[in-house]
Amino acid sequence: MDSTRLVCVAAKKEDMEHTYTSNRCRTWTRELHRILCMQGGDHDGSYARNSEAPASALALCKPMLVEAISSMKLFQGEPSIRIADLGCATGHNTLSTMELVVRSLRERYEEDRDHHMPEFEAFFSDLPSNDFNSLFRSLASFADTMKRPYYAAGVPGSFYQRLFSRGKLHMVVSLSALHWLSQIPDAVLDKQSPSWNKGRAWIDGARKEVVEAYAKQSGEDLKAFLQCRKEEIVEGGMLFILMAGRPDSQQPENQLSDPDTRAKHPFTTSMDQAWEDLLNEGLIDEETRDMFNIPAYMRSTEEIKKAFDRCTGFEIQQLEFFRISEHSKEKQEEWIRDPVSYGRAKANLVRATLKPIVEAHLGQILSEELFKRFEKRVAEDIAMLHKTCFYGVIVVRAIRK
Repeated sequence: MDSTRLVCVAAKKEDMEHTYTSNRCRTWTRELHRILCMQGGDHDGSYARNSEAPASALALCKPMLVEAISSMKLFQGEPSIRIADLGCATGHNTLSTMELVVRSLRERYEEDRDHHMPEFEAFFSDLPSNDFNSLFRSLASFADTMKRPYYAAGVPGSFYQRLFSRGKLHMVVSLSALHWLSQIPDAVLDKQSPSWNKGRAWIDGARKEVVEAYAKQSGEDLKAFLQCRKEEIVEGGMLFILMAGRPDSQQPENQLSDPDTRAKHPFTTSMDQAWEDLLNEGLIDEETRDMFNIPAYMRSTEEIKKAFDRCTGFEIQQLEFFRISEHSKEKQEEWIRDPVSYGRAKANLVRATLKPIVEAHLGQILSEELFKRFEKRVAEDIAMLHKTCFYGVIVVRAIRK
């Protein structure tokens, strides 16, 4: 075979490999609802063991949730009150939230002698890829200790679509889930587009066109979420949302609130470095790196208000932004003394939230190599250990009109 033919064969093979990579990436991104989930099980890399930040956010919002329930109307003549947790994942957080909601509602009915005590139905909903088996095993043990005062059911599906029949629900909660998008915008996956997100796994600090594509997708998703809940929640019912967000003072390209958070957040610097390591070691090509994008967007309170205004089905009673620290001062001091354990902890956090989509993108072996590079980068950056990462969260309370 002459040299010219060899070159042509090699070029054709390379084109086929790039086509395969592109097609595989586009397949998983367009089937995100079948893949995206928090890592199931109860191992070190599971969401159940790496949900400290959502637990902190939940602790922050619990008094507000109780206050919201205390202001709800009581539903006369209803044989059962139906509550849904949308984006429930697998951990203890969803079970403790449901227990709090049902207990608070029961107390209200007990205090009001004009209303009989209804039964309570709890619907735990997440994407079909969610580990419902782990959730229901936890539910069984939780029931033994708490004498669970409700009937439970699982509802698989995307909360960007209808999940329940019209007027089915009296209360909907969604905690630490709505920052996940329904899909990665098509333009971001187009190498010829100005929205091609070269060299980054996420959009913080990205080019204007990239951020605009994500912001548009975020707006469409939130509109769809609210329209569906408008159909499913009865008049006078409650919608309570806790979602990752950003302050109004920050433009969309600044998804995170301050430089230290930007440096330390698991989606940013160390993540990009880990991808770059795989590229430099020849384990992946540039296109494989650039086609991986984390489908998350931190909305501002102004963006959320605009979505509610367009929906017209709800009256907002509370819309506030808060900042919470990623961990306690004591934990930070412990990790400063042992950077290796910090690297391991952060890598487990990333596994808990991103492993399914990283595996869909790279396969099992290379995905584990990525997490190892991430862990090493985090453990070696001693200066980063002294920074404090803050998560921005937004609490929304609204009544169905």
